Amino acid sequence: MKVGLWGTRGSLAAAGPETVRYGGNTACVAVEGADGSFLVFDAGTGIRRLGGAVRPDVPRIDVLLSHLHMDHIQGLGFFAPLYRPGQEVHIWGPASPTLDLRARLSRYLSPPLFPVRLRELPCRLTLHDVPLAPFTIGALTLRATLVCHPGPAVGYKVVGDGASLTYLPDHEPALGVRFIPATDWISGFEVAQGVDLLIHDAQYSGNEYPDHVGWGHSAISHAFRFAALAGVRRLVTFHHDPGHDDKTLDRLVVEARRGRELPFDLHPGIEGTSFTLADGECQVDPPR
Repeated sequence: MKVGLWGTRGSLAAAGPETVRYGGNTACVAVEGADGSFLVFDAGTGIRRLGGAVRPDVPRIDVLLSHLHMDHIQGLGFFAPLYRPGQEVHIWGPASPTLDLRARLSRYLSPPLFPVRLRELPCRLTLHDVPLAPFTIGALTLRATLVCHPGPAVGYKVVGDGASLTYLPDHEPALGVRFIPATDWISGFEVAQGVDLLIHDAQYSGNEYPDHVGWGHSAISHAFRFAALAGVRRLVTFHHDPGHDDKTLDRLVVEARRGRELPFDLHPGIEGTSFTLADGECQVDPPR
């Protein structure tokens, strides 16, 4: 299983000209299975660059949305495979009690916000409500669970090729919880427990979080605590605050791990990084 980070921030706006190493694109992660399965988690602005890298012989592409906040779908209309006639594309998103997925996505992919309507795309498009029970895409098994974030939002777990990955980009497990050990009722715990690689929200510093309680995001210290409780092998910090430049993000990592012996390998989420997971091993390829 190969995992690529194509967008790691929480807003379209980058912190400024110094933000070049962590990247300025919003959430998008690609997962390629050994059998050719091609998954894309979220359609932030990073999906535009990913679309140019997708081989034309990929038979099927599955885009799995964690939720429909703008920073997670604003790149969807610029995803090149959607404009390939005959390309099989499946888009998955959390169910809503009011409108179906097509109706909600059409609010964005239609004038005056976008010139091309969802129904006008030439690809072979299928939309799905994400089931809250295990399902398969190719040889990969996926599980989604509702997580603590405003509006319908889910986190995903992927298992296959002798490896496991959990994607929790917008997540506030600390909301009303003191992180008592072995509490499997903590938001997201069931899909994160014991995975080889956890990609997790780490938007705020410890000092910033009290002013943003209930916004649906974590302090970096919360991400560390959650990863430790879940017993993950590796943590990727994700969904960086757009106001944090590279120096700030470096400092937050240093401060958060000061005086701690982390029970997992830490990888700050830097756009362009890729991970190859197989049989418990992980090869990390830095951005080129």
